[in-house]
Amino acid sequence: MSFQPCSCWPPMMENEETMENEETGKNEETGKVLKKTVVWKDLYFYRKSDALYRLTVEFCRRYLPAYGDRTVDQMVQAARSGKQNIVEGSEDGQTSSEMEIKLMNVARGSLQELRSDYLDYLHTHQLPVWEKDNPRLQRLRDYCHRHNDYGDYEHLLAKMNDEETANLALTLCHQTDRLMCAYIERLEETFVKEGGIKERMYAARTGYRRQQDARLKALEAENARLKAENMALRKRLEKLESLGGPRNP
Repeated sequence: MSFQPCSCWPPMMENEETMENEETGKNEETGKVLKKTVVWKDLYFYRKSDALYRLTVEFCRRYLPAYGDRTVDQMVQAARSGKQNIVEGSEDGQTSSEMEIKLMNVARGSLQELRSDYLDYLHTHQLPVWEKDNPRLQRLRDYCHRHNDYGDYEHLLAKMNDEETANLALTLCHQTDRLMCAYIERLEETFVKEGGIKERMYAARTGYRRQQDARLKALEAENARLKAENMALRKRLEKLESLGGPRNP
């Protein structure tokens, strides 16, 4: 299931949508059956999703009841599903581009669900969702653009209330989704051009056969050349012998 990013979300910083380029297209090598394994720990959107998961656990601990509220389980599970499906998709992507795209979209769906839970919290507690003209949101966006890991946010949480933490989580949801959209689009382009593992296996096998055929033709040509040279030398030797000349060619 594919989701489209909300048009009201903040634009990405310059080159941010291509930051994951080196983990996708250029890992495809001619003649290789398996794609190079993506180092998912280095993916910017994975690191943001991990920060979002850990932030969500802390948010639920601080602002939601420990018992009797299913929202806690739903939010934590949605956040965990987001980051875990990125991991699984990246690992499965070595053999199945289709599965990688599917699981990345599952991860996006989980983070969309988490985003909805944070919005519900703000609405039901009569707290504002920060609009784009809010200077606090501008500063928050800039900070989140530059920081991907939970350690970058952990020291801030003790100073933030529920309104601020929820808007921080929403910003991370937005930016993570933007990065994932760009990544999935690149995966889809690569799949259209190169296909899945069956197509790569066929291409690799066909390429190997062509190399062998070319090598055989080269050997046959070399053999024909040597035969012709040998024949010419024989004729020369026979001519010299018929004239009574020396046998040295």
